[in-house]
Amino acid sequence: MSDPSRPTKPTGLRRWLTTVDHRDVGRLYIALAAVAGAWGGLDAMAVRTELVTPGTGVWGAQTYDAFFTTHGLTMLFFFATPLAFGLANVVVPLLIGADEMSFPRVNALAFWLLPPALLLVRAGTIGQLLGISWLAPPATGWTMYPPMSAEQAGVGLDFALIGLHLSGVSTVAGAINLVVTIVAERGDATPWHRLDIFTWSMLTTAGLVLFAFPVLGSAVVMLLLDRNAGTTYFAVEGGGPLLWQHLFWFFGHPEVYILVLPAMGVVSLLLPRFAGRKLFGFRYVVYSTLAIGVLSFGVWGHHMFATGIDPRLRASFVAVSLAIAVPSAVKTFNWIATLWNGRVRLTVPMLFCLGAVGTFVLGGVTGVFLAAAPVDQLLHGTYYVVGHFHLVLVGMIVSALFAATYYWFPLVTGRLYDVRLGRVHFWLTLGGTLTAFVPMLLMGQLGLPRRMATYPEAFVPLQTAATVGAYVLGIGQVVWLWNVGSALWQGDRVEAADVGPGHRGVGATPEWTALDSPDAEPDDRRGDAASWDRRRER
Repeated sequence: MSDPSRPTKPTGLRRWLTTVDHRDVGRLYIALAAVAGAWGGLDAMAVRTELVTPGTGVWGAQTYDAFFTTHGLTMLFFFATPLAFGLANVVVPLLIGADEMSFPRVNALAFWLLPPALLLVRAGTIGQLLGISWLAPPATGWTMYPPMSAEQAGVGLDFALIGLHLSGVSTVAGAINLVVTIVAERGDATPWHRLDIFTWSMLTTAGLVLFAFPVLGSAVVMLLLDRNAGTTYFAVEGGGPLLWQHLFWFFGHPEVYILVLPAMGVVSLLLPRFAGRKLFGFRYVVYSTLAIGVLSFGVWGHHMFATGIDPRLRASFVAVSLAIAVPSAVKTFNWIATLWNGRVRLTVPMLFCLGAVGTFVLGGVTGVFLAAAPVDQLLHGTYYVVGHFHLVLVGMIVSALFAATYYWFPLVTGRLYDVRLGRVHFWLTLGGTLTAFVPMLLMGQLGLPRRMATYPEAFVPLQTAATVGAYVLGIGQVVWLWNVGSALWQGDRVEAADVGPGHRGVGATPEWTALDSPDAEPDDRRGDAASWDRRRER
């Protein structure tokens, strides 16, 4: 029973527009990620549709370039990152015994910067649909290399750059809030040595954000000035394109780990739940997380082996790029050891975790070859890189985040999802991922260049297989959206007992105790002042 003397939250739309409650803000992040994921997924379908035939018979080369540019920007900055931060918003305060995020209003502001940022990045797409000729979408690739990005006409690219800058400000604000919350707001029952692995992963992720995203923000401002104020930061004559690559990849490779560390944290948290064992080598999994955070800033140069940089620099980047595979391998072996002789229960979250581990091994091993400069010289501009990257991004990161959404679905929504649809979603996702991206590894080894709307007819079978896999993957996400929508609309309401022994069993974490508390009911209407009162008392 709620206390009528305590302040109440607004209801309806006003609640969501004014909330500073960490659970509500997390739900908003997740909802935005779902919208952005659907939008970016449609771009991917458009790309694969163009590649059904060897020629430019569907969209044309310029439109193809725009689709794969907006696909990359949308999925990286507005799907994967907000989804990870949304889950962290919901569960990290509960995991560490905090009443609220340290700066609730900053937390809400960080989210509300994202919707306009997404619209700015996609403004060119909207303009193209409306027939506005001067508002063309960016068609430079998500890396936005000069001189192409400096010379593309129209304000669509300018809007996209401003949107990226806003998304960076949002992510940095969220990361600061997360760091301060974990360091300063932990309850007395959560000392450092009892901190769970997902929180360790998010703490490391937030630290990476604080060092990586300001570099991207600075580079984006410099590019905007080159385009609109006559500066020459990235002029070809002064080696500007190489400068952009250094700045971009100093952000870009840590960004890969900003995405993968939350996924690794999810796998490390969930595998023991459904294997009936504690996480094997917990301490070493934490150390490997911190090692990845440190080493990730020393590997950006392996993206530039084909630029003719000094061989001595190449050698150092080769060494660090190989070294960073070690902590990832430590995690993988610890996951396998956790499963060994365990009582594995193939729930929907567990299926996605197992799929994530399997595809991570495949994607990771194929990436190790790219750390060797001679091999990278051959494969750098080919589909091999696309296949490797997507096996990690979709096969590992997205699968693990789906595992988290299923695992915490009762906590986030107060509803139960359809388990059968969850299993269908898993098999379509795993099958589509392997069918779509393994052929790309083969095409890359055969020398097919990436980022091209046309290709020789000899590659039609492999391209067709990749396109079929992409459509299967897309159908799987439609199943997920249907499952989520139907559960929210008419799913059974969750009770504390419904979460089962898999959540409260071996090594269970305290977020599920929130279901026993009226403070955590999804339909709770009490005000945020209550949590502030509790913090003042403490």
